[in-house]
Amino acid sequence: MGRKWNNIKEKKASKDANTSRVYAKFGREIYVAAKKGEPDPESNQALKVVLERAKTYSVPKAIIDRAIEKAKGGTEENFDELRYEGFGPSGSMIIVDALTNNVNRTASEVRAAFTKNGGNMGVSGSVAYLFDATAVIGVEGKSSEDVLELLMEADIDARDIVDEDGAVIIYAAPDEFHAIQEALKQNGVEEFTVAEQTMLAQTENALDAEAEKQFDKLIDALEDLEDVQQVYHNVDLEG
Repeated sequence: MGRKWNNIKEKKASKDANTSRVYAKFGREIYVAAKKGEPDPESNQALKVVLERAKTYSVPKAIIDRAIEKAKGGTEENFDELRYEGFGPSGSMIIVDALTNNVNRTASEVRAAFTKNGGNMGVSGSVAYLFDATAVIGVEGKSSEDVLELLMEADIDARDIVDEDGAVIIYAAPDEFHAIQEALKQNGVEEFTVAEQTMLAQTENALDAEAEKQFDKLIDALEDLEDVQQVYHNVDLEG
């Protein structure tokens, strides 16, 4: 599918190594998920998804516990879940997911990030239809053949299973996320290298060196925004 998930995670980890930004974003996401239902991952599937992903980014337990306790405390801090769509250099397409307690501020900041870095905002639906919601799960210690066999035995249909840098990456429909994890856990998997609910572009766009440099600046500007949780795009940065 063209994505190098382990490489993407390494780049993000390197970028965030000297900041608390990634932890702050997870703290907000965990709080919002816990507020949606019971603050217990066993009965709150949205919270369970976030916590599984947080583990793969080594989010400290203290950050997780603080966010859940905040939700339990009945804090009336409310966040809106927003999605923005837009275009970057050379026809690149971008989706931005945000959690915000100030919609006007977030919209203004996202728009400014686009316009100052060679992009422009699109209307709702202008980009998202060219992306597919996808569960991505990565494991080590098993071959792709082993993973395929155990998923077939569990009657789980994966979209794709690929080997990548010593790990097996599974792509599947979002509603198969928990079933895949449970099947793997029952077959000895204790940790996941990737546990993402993401948006994958149906086709990828390769940029020339100058356009890619501008694109990187745009993505950095968007990811640096406090309210932005996830940024998805259709650019092949491994090409």
